Amino acid sequence: GGPRRRRTRRRRHVSRPPGVRALGIDLGSKRIGIAVSDISGAVASALTTVHRSSSRRHDHAAIAKLVRDEEAELVVVGLPLSLDGTKGPAARSAEKEAGQLASVVGVPVAMYDERFTTVTAERGMLEAGLDARQRRKVVDKVAAAVMLQAWLDHRAETWRREAATGTPTDAATDTRAGVGA
Repeated sequence: GGPRRRRTRRRRHVSRPPGVRALGIDLGSKRIGIAVSDISGAVASALTTVHRSSSRRHDHAAIAKLVRDEEAELVVVGLPLSLDGTKGPAARSAEKEAGQLASVVGVPVAMYDERFTTVTAERGMLEAGLDARQRRKVVDKVAAAVMLQAWLDHRAETWRREAATGTPTDAATDTRAGVGA
């Protein structure tokens, strides 16, 4: 046959952002709920609960180990805004702790609105028939999964909107609550 033609590949429209392995964190005063996304960055799952020790440094080292073990590329910390969307003492405390975490986890840290995540987690567990004792054992990591799933969904929606309009945004750190630590 004649000269070979070089085929050029047309770039297909991608409706999903590139995969990201993220760790979601629900900071509590007694327990820290931890969730993780799949490698495609589409589905969040409850992972574990870190029980607070007397040392925040020790707690953060435990989280940093989970970041390494799970090969997370990003940490998303829940931001407990007030119902009206303002930052109260709990949100300011979470921002401060997220900043401290950022210095030890070795990956970017973002924050995301976690209003209603515990309520949503409790409702789901009630519907699943878990009693109060069972719910207490898992509510923190389930709340972290609800928050992380909301962040993943928001990231995917931001990506689709960006692809449709051609307007770039940084979907990896874009949050309803503002870019975190």
